[in-house]
Amino acid sequence: MTQRFADLKKVPDQPAVRLLALANARLQTKLSTPANASVQAVLEELERAGAFVDMLRLMSVALPPRERVWWACLAARDILGSQPDAVPPPLLAAENWVRKPSDEARDAARAAIDLADMEDDTVFCANAVVFCDDTLGPGDLAKHPAPPGAAQTSAFGMNICALGTGTDPLKTADYLLDRGVDIARGGNGKIARLETEEETAP
Repeated sequence: MTQRFADLKKVPDQPAVRLLALANARLQTKLSTPANASVQAVLEELERAGAFVDMLRLMSVALPPRERVWWACLAARDILGSQPDAVPPPLLAAENWVRKPSDEARDAARAAIDLADMEDDTVFCANAVVFCDDTLGPGDLAKHPAPPGAAQTSAFGMNICALGTGTDPLKTADYLLDRGVDIARGGNGKIARLETEEETAP
């Protein structure tokens, strides 16, 4: 085993295939690892196969709810750039929930989705908040299950959108994955982004 995906202390101690099944998620890559293989072992196999989209998919189901939302929020910030003219309300609502999770913050995330522009991809972040505990929301909505894997798919979708923020999707995927790994280890995900010569050229 390599050390790239080691020490994922925030990831549940469950087989990767179980986490995928609970989120109704499938990988496109056929795995050779046993059914009880850890998230680390499956990530390593996917890395050897060059299956970066499947790696992002697995990361989306492996991270706990709060960490998953934060991972999505950072991807949204990548898309907006370092100094956006305005931060979309769904992203702000999601970031507020990460800082202070509460039923009120979830309600605010739902309201932000309802009022969002149709082309606002940051609704993925707010959706990940609304469905964070696999229900339709707080209060009476908590009696009703969310669509299986809704929160996980939202975080995955936000990171897929962020693949276009660099000149090389493979390098961008590596960055998004390493950010997820940092969060899974207890970090804040704010890691340095290595730029290519093409990206830094005048």
